[in-house]
Amino acid sequence: MTITPDSIVYWQWGDFALNATIVFTWLVMALLTLGSWLVTRGLSEDPKLSRWQNLLEVLVVGIRNQIAQVSHQQPGPYLPFVGTLFLFIAMANLLNVIPGYMAPTGSLSTTTALAICVFVAVPVFGIASKGAGEYLQHYIKPTPLMLPFNVIGEVSRTVALAVRLYGNIMSGTVIVAILLSLTPYFFPVVMQLLGLLTGMIQAYIFAILAMVYIASATSAHEHGESDEHQHNTPSEP
Repeated sequence: MTITPDSIVYWQWGDFALNATIVFTWLVMALLTLGSWLVTRGLSEDPKLSRWQNLLEVLVVGIRNQIAQVSHQQPGPYLPFVGTLFLFIAMANLLNVIPGYMAPTGSLSTTTALAICVFVAVPVFGIASKGAGEYLQHYIKPTPLMLPFNVIGEVSRTVALAVRLYGNIMSGTVIVAILLSLTPYFFPVVMQLLGLLTGMIQAYIFAILAMVYIASATSAHEHGESDEHQHNTPSEP
């Protein structure tokens, strides 16, 4: 029974192995790139829009609304990063309906890479919002003795992101494989459908958690600006 796509090697040269994780990751990226190009090449402002543009606008508006609700900030700066995370994970899991395909999110190397992207994005957005000095100060609050614990907290939540996504996708694959060996017709179909639902939920959870971490690094600055703006705005008579 194949649990992870890392174990399927299509071609190897020396220490470099082209496994299913790499191949299917490239496939997902290619499909997203091609789909984005096809949908956006004919964008229109006419009242009557194509079905694909309607779908694109629903996705973008939905992601923007979720970012705004989670962060209480303008979603514009975070939309490309969080939206890409969601679309990549969702597409990677959705393609599980294709025979022979294995979701690259079922590989710990892929989920770790996604979690590292979040790990890097959090201080990048935080420094861009607050400035390096103010952002780095939160590591030594309320006392400098908390520095190692705050650093450990940053690393541990990155590990949790990677393991959570990997564990949920991998466990679904294992359950389907077991049921397929026991009852090869009905139950695997049901579990496949449940697996698709789980994959969509996991894409949503991963993107939301990424936005929560980013919001925690930037919200104080945004709220400070808002309060200052309200303080400086003269009240109407």
